[in-house]
Amino acid sequence: MFDARLRPLIDPPLDAIGRRLARIGMSADGMTMLGFAFGLAAALSIANGYFLAGLVLLAINRFADGLDGAVARATGRTDRGGYLDIVLDFFIYGAIPFAFAVADPARNALPAAALLLAFYANGSAFLAFAVYAQKRGLETRAQGAKSLYFLGGLAEGAETILAFALMCLLPEAFPLIALLFAVICGLSAAARVTLATRMLRSPD
Repeated sequence: MFDARLRPLIDPPLDAIGRRLARIGMSADGMTMLGFAFGLAAALSIANGYFLAGLVLLAINRFADGLDGAVARATGRTDRGGYLDIVLDFFIYGAIPFAFAVADPARNALPAAALLLAFYANGSAFLAFAVYAQKRGLETRAQGAKSLYFLGGLAEGAETILAFALMCLLPEAFPLIALLFAVICGLSAAARVTLATRMLRSPD
């Protein structure tokens, strides 16, 4: 919901850093993999009860996720880079709730499962539409220059990171935060399906 509003604010400084990184030889794919490593470290920290360390590592993961796109814009975007970016993002988005479930299965397993179900619904509505948007030649730059069509929703990257941050800062409130965010993601999925079916109503 907030991603489109944040892009004009965060893209210029990220692009400046991305150009510097490109000049010293950093590749976009290398930045993606580095960010992924930090994301895995965040999940591992959370699973072992080190929630603040997990939050710091997750913040680095998200910063790297912004920088990989900036480096790609400086050096030239590729399909492989776009693929790795979205797939590894989804991997980390799933790993964080799972890590909370591992940290305290008795309290967190069911809320984490509900959130993962909502992520699954929201993500499938988003990714499936991107396939047909590509087929029809639809484009949008509302979320910045992307490798696929980003269909907006109530729960996007900024909202997800905010929810994860609250979970790390208030781990005892994870069940409530997870269930509330699962509802938001479910509503986002329903809105995306409704919008997508309207946009795809006409023949190719």
